[in-house]
Amino acid sequence: MRPIIDIAEVSKRLLGSAPEDLGHHEKRVLEHVSKRTPISRDAGLLAEAHATLGDRLSDRVAEVGGSWGFIIAFALVLLGWMLLNGGILPRLGLTFDPYPYIFLNLMLSTLAAVQAPIIMMSQNRQADKDRLAARLDYEVNLRAELEILRLHEKLDMAVIESLHRLEAEVAALKARS
Repeated sequence: MRPIIDIAEVSKRLLGSAPEDLGHHEKRVLEHVSKRTPISRDAGLLAEAHATLGDRLSDRVAEVGGSWGFIIAFALVLLGWMLLNGGILPRLGLTFDPYPYIFLNLMLSTLAAVQAPIIMMSQNRQADKDRLAARLDYEVNLRAELEILRLHEKLDMAVIESLHRLEAEVAALKARS
């Protein structure tokens, strides 16, 4: 498709730089301006399209591990463990983790050691999504700003043409009188 406007001319006039001096995002915006095509994209969809199984798994672990449902269920499991090993099983002589619950402590430490890096991976992925969203917002904002500047130029030219026509009409009226 042939560009509708000259990218180099718009780049110099509106951005004050040659296209080769611009960054990737600015060039992308100018290309879309020149072709008059939309530039907005959904950051969430783009991030999901590039997500690996590990990325999706870390997001799911963070979603579950950071919920009130998990905290309440985990508290109930801990309470049940302590009641079972501290009250019920000792009476039957079947205690497998008596007070001070060393095995429970090992399990909790293991869970924390595994869960924390997974949640950090999810947070890093969210930060990447936020940076992508910010870059996409920048592109859309730059596009809008460039289009507004172009509209101002068109309006200015229309006003100048109208003023020239009026001057010509006034000069013609003066010439007749």
